[in-house]
Amino acid sequence: MKRPHVICHMMSCVDGKILSANWKDEEITNTFAGYFEKYHETFTSQAWMCGRITMERDFSGGVEPELQPAPHPIAREPFIGDADATSFAVAIDAHGKLGWESNTTGGDHIVEVLTEQVSDEYLYYLQRQRISYLFAGEKEVDFASVLEQLAALFPIETLMLEGGGHLNGSLLNAGLIDELSLLILPLADGTPQSPTTFEVSDYLSKGPATRLHLTQVQQLDNDVVWLKYRFKAA
Repeated sequence: MKRPHVICHMMSCVDGKILSANWKDEEITNTFAGYFEKYHETFTSQAWMCGRITMERDFSGGVEPELQPAPHPIAREPFIGDADATSFAVAIDAHGKLGWESNTTGGDHIVEVLTEQVSDEYLYYLQRQRISYLFAGEKEVDFASVLEQLAALFPIETLMLEGGGHLNGSLLNAGLIDELSLLILPLADGTPQSPTTFEVSDYLSKGPATRLHLTQVQQLDNDVVWLKYRFKAA
């Protein structure tokens, strides 16, 4: 299967927690706010991917999609909203809930990953917005299919996987991650039942723990540690 090289890039506390809202300290939050993007930019990639909740919270602004009846039935096949795009924001949105103000976020063309159960009204909305989309399963997302289609439909050779924890866990469980870039912040969170870097959803059959190989350790300012790993199968 031809697919992009996948680098999971995340930032967490020492106990693996990834939600900065739980830190409850504005000074701490401001101190570390820029690390994630700063070190994301050190990689050469054509796309980044997040789950629906992360996209809604951090990128879409909670915009509601303006649904209208579709003028005709819409086939469940890929739609390319901008054939000239060279950088991409990939949103895993199985049920078709995200709304967008345009077909880009941060200058990157939006690609929605859907399941076939989404409505024609939502597909018509994406077409009107010129937002690209593809289908990756009838009811559940097949991430191997997602990566294969991203490589076939768009000029994507390297993809940054950037959460949330359940999205990361799904690709980890499927053996689809090649590298891990992990920024460890000098914080102990301790929030119970808060998502961590990798979470495997209850409906998935969890595989064995994944062996990683350390490739780099770098101490940054403000006591942040940057770890890089490659996965055994990569």
